[in-house]
Amino acid sequence: MRTYSIHAAKKHLSRLVDRAAEGEAFLIAKAGKPLVKVVAIDAPEPRRTKRLGFMAGQFTIPADFDRMAEDEIAAMFGCEK
Repeated sequence: MRTYSIHAAKKHLSRLVDRAAEGEAFLIAKAGKPLVKVVAIDAPEPRRTKRLGFMAGQFTIPADFDRMAEDEIAAMFGCEK
């Protein structure tokens, strides 16, 4: 997302508004600090990615998950079980 200073935004306001209306959001900054975000009124809200549980029901974890390959791992470290 592009950032414009207040001076540049004033100078190119009409062009920036046209671009925002086409869906290109931008920031206006003062002294390098972003102050406002300009977006089109009818722009869709950004979708939030649902992370927890996004693969629920697509696979199962074995009951002995914490003991899988126990013998092989012990052999790698030279331990006898």
